[in-house]
Amino acid sequence: MADGKHYLAVDVPIRNVWTFVSDMNNLAPLIPGYVEHQIHSSTRSVWLAKGEVGFIEKTVRMQLDITECSEPELIAFTLKGLNENFSGDGYFRAKKIHQQKTVITGCLRLKANGLTAPMMNSVLRKIVPKAAERFTKAVAEAIIDRKPAVIS
Repeated sequence: MADGKHYLAVDVPIRNVWTFVSDMNNLAPLIPGYVEHQIHSSTRSVWLAKGEVGFIEKTVRMQLDITECSEPELIAFTLKGLNENFSGDGYFRAKKIHQQKTVITGCLRLKANGLTAPMMNSVLRKIVPKAAERFTKAVAEAIIDRKPAVIS
């Protein structure tokens, strides 16, 4: 399984982080290669993204299911490819450092399945850590740019 984890500190209250990451409409547009997303329920959404896998450009449709929601610290999810054979999981975790500082951690794990899995998993091992870092940084920047601040 390919995995990536990235964490960084943001100068915002933990409540700001939670308000942002608990809304899939905020997160989906920040994934690398975002095309569109659809909310199916409070715990299920479908995301469409374009990206390069090796030398091939792919459009991937994936289902994201929220599996755990512990306000204001954790949102965990599973992923399933709808047009590609992969599965995975991940989370966003927030840890309050003090009133105006929070450490956020983004984690993503993906595994290709099927006949091409050995080749695809080797490619994913290179891509997933970078994607997790880019996504976590994009989320942090969006949280910082969001106004007005919420005081916890």
